[in-house]
Amino acid sequence: MTPTLLKVSGLKVAYGGIQAVKGVSFEVREGELVSLIGANGAGKTTTLKAITGLQPPAAGDIEYLGQSIKGRGAWDLARLGLVMVPEGRGTFTRMTIVENLQMGAYTRKDGEVAADMDKVFGLFPRLKERATQLAGTMSGGEQQMLAMGRALMARPKVLLLDEPSMGLSPIMVDKIFEVVADIHKQGVTVLLVEQNASRALQLANRGYVMESGEVTMEGEGQALLNDPRVRAAYLGE
Repeated sequence: MTPTLLKVSGLKVAYGGIQAVKGVSFEVREGELVSLIGANGAGKTTTLKAITGLQPPAAGDIEYLGQSIKGRGAWDLARLGLVMVPEGRGTFTRMTIVENLQMGAYTRKDGEVAADMDKVFGLFPRLKERATQLAGTMSGGEQQMLAMGRALMARPKVLLLDEPSMGLSPIMVDKIFEVVADIHKQGVTVLLVEQNASRALQLANRGYVMESGEVTMEGEGQALLNDPRVRAAYLGE
């Protein structure tokens, strides 16, 4: 049986008196691409922040590689291979593309960083063309590429992508989803959080639907894509 790399059980997260996540449970198995979809404000980003140590849970547990990681710091989890590309990209704007990619590998002690940078440049030729350009002078789509490339430099066991297509042009959205598919084909396990439900479910092995801080539906990606309730709520049909 395929091992479960990430398991979230009864997760609750609150901001002051507001409960943003209300007992969410799901899992991501090795080699899967799992999509977490839902409208803006459903609690998707908060869930990712709790998983990666950026927001303390109020209740529930998060297991990674079979061990509870609740309370572990984000830097510690990145070192263990749990790596997130945050909503809004979060690039180091006053550093060059190469320097941003090097930052992604800062915890590594092996001698293969340069080879991995070449792989990132293979996925994103535009980054190679502009290797010495400051990240802050790039377009939103280019910065999204850079943020994804920087995450890959950490050699993630599980890559968490938070709204990678948000605010991008249709052409750039196509490119980003194409790269997400490529990354998954290369064997990286992916948890994809997206408002673009159609594109996310087309890629997904399995998916979960979040509404108002709760998981309301789950199933195989194609089954959810064809579900009339999902189509009515998220695909405008």
